[in-house]
Amino acid sequence: MEPKLGGSLPVPIVQELAKEKLATVPPRYVRPDQHQQTILSTLSSLPQIPVIDMQKLLDKYSVDSELEALNHACQEWGFFQLINHGVDSTVVEKMKLEVQEFFNLPIEEKNKFMQKEEDIEGYGQAFVVSEEQKLDWGDMFFVGTSPTYLRKPYLIPKLPPTFRDAIELYASELKVLAMKILKLMAKALNIKAEEMNTLFAEGVQSMRMNYYPPCPQPELVTGLCPHSDAVGLTILLQANEMEGLQIKKDGAWIPVSPLPNAFVINIGDILEIWTNGAYRSIEHRATVNSTKERLSIATFLSPNMDGHLGPAASLVTPQTPAKFKTIAVAEYFKGLISRELVGKSYVDLMRI
Repeated sequence: MEPKLGGSLPVPIVQELAKEKLATVPPRYVRPDQHQQTILSTLSSLPQIPVIDMQKLLDKYSVDSELEALNHACQEWGFFQLINHGVDSTVVEKMKLEVQEFFNLPIEEKNKFMQKEEDIEGYGQAFVVSEEQKLDWGDMFFVGTSPTYLRKPYLIPKLPPTFRDAIELYASELKVLAMKILKLMAKALNIKAEEMNTLFAEGVQSMRMNYYPPCPQPELVTGLCPHSDAVGLTILLQANEMEGLQIKKDGAWIPVSPLPNAFVINIGDILEIWTNGAYRSIEHRATVNSTKERLSIATFLSPNMDGHLGPAASLVTPQTPAKFKTIAVAEYFKGLISRELVGKSYVDLMRI
């Protein structure tokens, strides 16, 4: 039986709103609170998120120093860029192209994939739980990719064949990559690989494709409001040349400039819980601009829906007691989807 996790209220498609060439942003998208916060983009020497080299992690001569760098990135930043990741570049480029093509389809075509009531998957928006809440200046197409028996028959199977094939190949390569990264993290934390495997090997993979149209007043809106990812691990691909990701570090927002042929990786709340706080999920947001759309593809790995989530047994000792509750994975996600997306408020609920 597939778990019923809940859905999001229907809202206007922002891409269609943007086509109206509005002079001002509708009030429901205005978030004045967001832009009183410090942005470090004015500084001449910006701090940049760490860069980790997968080839060095797989080389016996450089693995120790690179593993130390990975451990530091996960503890201090919760984000890093991964280079030399080994994912076939033709698979990546095909995925970028197909996502762009999907968002270029006429609205009548995209509407065939619209979210259904009480379901988060599909074309639309997520985490909208009231008619009053503020909205993000962006649209998404969200699909579960594995395990395949959880796939919705009206989504991936009904997509144009080229897009469907691109998703298959990309999802498959990213599952392999995610498990490699997680095993290396386990090694860095001196956790047995089996513990990591038990949680994630049969886990749920999903994909959120984001479209942020140009905005007449970009300084008044967010493409995606500040939040931490509720999942285990996120692998983000910048799908066109427009930047917009910012992460919160020491109270300030730092823009991320994706390196060519790199993925931006971040720790999700589930990994913060599972590592008993050793690795931290970090608040981040998407900004928009007035001139050009931005596209990105976030691939998430989460535990098996039948399992339980709590701190890893090997990290809980009399000296380091559990900082988080243990909860059924399905219950964790039901609780998440029923809420507005606000900072790290959901992982904070899990604290003991």
